[in-house]
Amino acid sequence: MTNKQRKILFSTDEIKERVRELGQQINKDYEGKKLVVVSLLRGSFIFAADLVREIEVPVQMEFMTTASYGYGEESSGQVNIINDIKDDIAGRDVLVVDDIMDSGLTMEKIIEHLKKKNPSSIKSCVMLDKPERRRTEITPDYVGFTIPDYFIVGYGLNYGDYYRNVPYIFSFID
Repeated sequence: MTNKQRKILFSTDEIKERVRELGQQINKDYEGKKLVVVSLLRGSFIFAADLVREIEVPVQMEFMTTASYGYGEESSGQVNIINDIKDDIAGRDVLVVDDIMDSGLTMEKIIEHLKKKNPSSIKSCVMLDKPERRRTEITPDYVGFTIPDYFIVGYGLNYGDYYRNVPYIFSFID
């Protein structure tokens, strides 16, 4: 991938503005409530950190580690929960945050898993939505940007073990 050029899809400033807008909407929707934000690691850690700084309602952070991509450019279709949340979420409002929803398999599995823990509500928030790749009926509740079927990296999204630290979202071009 080092021989390819980068095509920036969303600049650092565009991302910051959209995350701010998402935070404002979440503040309205959860006004007067306490929120448990579940960040799906590793991809969502940068987005989740930026997002919770924009949320003014009380926030408790939880983390889950899932795996479905390995080192490829497409989901394997097999979603594994590597590490589960630590605290009890029964009767709590939960927002699951992920970097991208394409097939929808990861979010569907995580929501099904968390529903068994009896939260009072559960919603999803993704930085990027790729609906044309959806293999389930799930739709995210909050979306940063909707994109076509590109393989994208940066802002927490990786290729192999790299590019998560890039502060913008891009695609490689020949």
